[in-house]
Amino acid sequence: MLANLKYIFKLPDLRKRLLFTLAMIGVSRIGTFIALPGINTAGLKALFAAGGAGNSSLLGFVDLFSGGALTNFSIFSMGIIPYINASIIIQLMTIIMPSLKELSQEGESGRKQIAQYTRYLALGLGFFQGLTVAISFLNTNLISINTGYLSYWWFVVTSALTMMGGTAFLMWISELVTVNGIGNGASLIIFVGIISRMPAYVSSTMKVLITPSSYIGLAVLIAVMVLVVVGIVVVQDAQRKIPVQYAKKIVGNKMYGGQATYIPLKINQGGVLPIIFASSVLMFPAMLANIPFLSFLSGLSNALRPGGIWYMVIFAALIFFFTYFYTAITFNPRELADNIQKYGGFILGVRPGQPTVQYLDSIISRLTFVGATFLAIITILPTVTANITKIYTFMGLGGTALLIMVGVALDLMRQIDMVVVNSKYEGLIR
Repeated sequence: MLANLKYIFKLPDLRKRLLFTLAMIGVSRIGTFIALPGINTAGLKALFAAGGAGNSSLLGFVDLFSGGALTNFSIFSMGIIPYINASIIIQLMTIIMPSLKELSQEGESGRKQIAQYTRYLALGLGFFQGLTVAISFLNTNLISINTGYLSYWWFVVTSALTMMGGTAFLMWISELVTVNGIGNGASLIIFVGIISRMPAYVSSTMKVLITPSSYIGLAVLIAVMVLVVVGIVVVQDAQRKIPVQYAKKIVGNKMYGGQATYIPLKINQGGVLPIIFASSVLMFPAMLANIPFLSFLSGLSNALRPGGIWYMVIFAALIFFFTYFYTAITFNPRELADNIQKYGGFILGVRPGQPTVQYLDSIISRLTFVGATFLAIITILPTVTANITKIYTFMGLGGTALLIMVGVALDLMRQIDMVVVNSKYEGLIR
């Protein structure tokens, strides 16, 4: 990898893609500092610094993945999260709903239509989330507008619409990066947003290092986070190889087949999707509790604050549920067994047909259990360690953020390496 770094600025295509990606990321970062009117941003930053809003499962999660945009109450306060959630929902609905499944199989036109549905849903989610965030600020003393019922609701609606527009602009930037840049645009925006919060975490941590025990606690916390990163790298690339043998076929005077290959089954089939779904479900009570006539849900929202025992238990259970759910709707052992048999193949030691289906189903069930256990551990372990060491400044950089950061970094490295390899082969051919 280090040897290939010199090709980054030597290859014209790669250099153009990287510079375009950096320019678009710069635009997204500038937008995080353009504040919306009607709120005292200095007081809002003080509220987050004191932990008043940062401990909320809604505001803290949104602020982390928006790169601190919510702290500034900027036009990009919602970040790209509504688009990510909409993409996941549409992807699941494509598998469940026959009409969307048929549309996805219609080629380029069908994919464009599904992408348009995703954008519409993202705008709706962005407006709803922006509405709940703006309403949550009504209970504070941060509103710097004229008092009055209509003035407050004008602030809420205009703020929600503006944040929805910011989400739409980030969607456009992410798609431009995906097409003309390097890497996945939406993932890179979240990646840069998480990275941008690290100096704030380091600064907050330095302020609590007073006693020798705090230094020991920090060392333990850093060791656990390094262990989590190593585990993510290992498990993300880990796979179970199912050996498949294809029979020989004679067509005319030529012989085809007779080769041995394997089916790679990843341990973590869902990636970070089960964690994002579980986080969204746990955010839902906090979002509803901010609505005035649903304030009775505030007790449930407080019980599900990050770091609490009920939060960790329910979070782990939801991760298991969504991991199995996502694997069940994306992996069809019967369809895979039929395809193997149709092309004259068979799994070594397993008879074709129903025995192959049962074998694949048992393999994927065990792999899913291991993957779900891994996701639950890396998500909860940093929180448990923070509760033991009493150093809570790094709680925002939990297993979810680490999994996204490592996954995006690995994917970016692979894509850069792919461009370098293709350029070498093109030069060899010429």
